[in-house]
Amino acid sequence: MRLRIFTEPQQGASYDTLLRVAGAAEALEFDAFFRSDHYLRMGSADGRPGPTDAWITLAGLARETKRIRLGTLMTAATFRYPGPLAISVAQVDQMSGGRVEFGLGAGWYAQEHTAYGIPFPDTPQERFERYEEQLAIVTGLWATPEGESFQYAGRHYRLTDSPALPKPAQSPAPPVLIGGTGAKRTPRLAATFADEFNVPFSSPTQTEAAFDRTRAAMRAVDRTAPMTFSAAQVVCCGRNDAEVSRRAAAIGRDVDELKANGLAGSPEEVVDKMAQFGQVGCERLYLQILDLEDLDHLELIASAVAPKLT
Repeated sequence: MRLRIFTEPQQGASYDTLLRVAGAAEALEFDAFFRSDHYLRMGSADGRPGPTDAWITLAGLARETKRIRLGTLMTAATFRYPGPLAISVAQVDQMSGGRVEFGLGAGWYAQEHTAYGIPFPDTPQERFERYEEQLAIVTGLWATPEGESFQYAGRHYRLTDSPALPKPAQSPAPPVLIGGTGAKRTPRLAATFADEFNVPFSSPTQTEAAFDRTRAAMRAVDRTAPMTFSAAQVVCCGRNDAEVSRRAAAIGRDVDELKANGLAGSPEEVVDKMAQFGQVGCERLYLQILDLEDLDHLELIASAVAPKLT
């Protein structure tokens, strides 16, 4: 199982902080550095120093790292038009030498839209329609052969005679990630567009059920291309009970709650919980790191957890 670092910068982190975490993750040989795409903190604090833009951050990291893969869980479809988004991701992929992975979600946090003047569709139905059209447009632009043009006529977006440039460094395109626990629409979109399906913050049993729904959707469309299955979990690991308690307190969580709903405890306890995800078909785990100043946490996971995984 591969381990990836997943950050939530809207909770309060500058670019320099993210650069330190990404650099440490690369030096410690984690598989990837991912970040959320949000513009407003969740919770009561003010979120200083304020939000950082996901793709501007990843563009900077693309030039300041060498090996580690870079991506989003998940870019919000409500934040950007699909054509410019395809350009941005392709450019960052070029800047990184082909290390970008593209997670796209429908968008959901209404308050961050009103806080920054971003239109927010009134209904989940419209958000999901726009999300599906964006997936079709972004992947269609990347798949269009050079020298040919791309056309798209949807309910919400229309593209006419697009040159479909620039192209990503990766061929045929950066991996596309879709995630969630939806029963019908999400598995269908994953089967149609995704290279990886991710289940966030769910139990192993719930994760297995979501994987199974996506496998069924793949069979329904006669998909033969492989799918990578992954999960995202908050992590709080410590060498002893006192260290676990200190780390839980630093992120405002209860140890028992974290053990029930995440990956928490000693390295041995964390490895045992990770094994449960492996048993249901999880190939990658995105470790949500909420205290971005605690780089020793990353070192502990790299030295005492990762080597025990198969």
